[in-house]
Amino acid sequence: MTRYAPFIDDLIHDLAHEAFPHDDVFNQYTIGDSNNDIRRANLRRYLNIMRERQPTYLLVMEAPGYRGCRLTGLPVTSRKVMLEGVPELDIFGEAQGFQNVSDTGFENVHGEQSATIVWQTLADLKVLPLIWNTFPFHPCKANKPRSNRRPRKPETTLGSRYLHDVVDYFKPEVIVAVGNVAEETMMSVGINCLKVRHPAQGGKQDFVAGVSKIFTTSKVSDDKT
Repeated sequence: MTRYAPFIDDLIHDLAHEAFPHDDVFNQYTIGDSNNDIRRANLRRYLNIMRERQPTYLLVMEAPGYRGCRLTGLPVTSRKVMLEGVPELDIFGEAQGFQNVSDTGFENVHGEQSATIVWQTLADLKVLPLIWNTFPFHPCKANKPRSNRRPRKPETTLGSRYLHDVVDYFKPEVIVAVGNVAEETMMSVGINCLKVRHPAQGGKQDFVAGVSKIFTTSKVSDDKT
């Protein structure tokens, strides 16, 4: 066990023990569910890989969606991306130990538009940033697990504690807010960042142009990945 393991273990422990009183937030890491056990293992594997890669960049997204992180435990990563992997970046895939889950009611959910756009863009640019969410749990409409909603201010305030911990530990040189929620959250807690448009709802072209410009003009090197 390396000296870095305690942070990752403590982070996942804290995520797993967050409780929410209503049915409009799903904690995909909670103890006591075999699918959540897999999601915690997926997240631990991802964070350990990123620790080894020492990423230059951090992309901060909004929150898990029901087609992506809610199922895989991995920020903006669908089952399709996780299982097939991203060969250009040598990340994910069953061969690297990432595992699928079998949530009832989600059997036919495999891809997510935002995940596809983000990972295809990163593959094309040959850049592997760390990715995190302002609110690391799935906000949904009450009693509608196959839905998404924008996280509320108290939720992003809660999430900012985890975000600060991730920033302090990984120490990225450039932090990029993907969308308004991410930017507003980081501005409110004093984290300096650049901003690009979120790829959802017709934002693909602007997202690709934004991250391409940042990754090609930032005065840092991503050779560490």
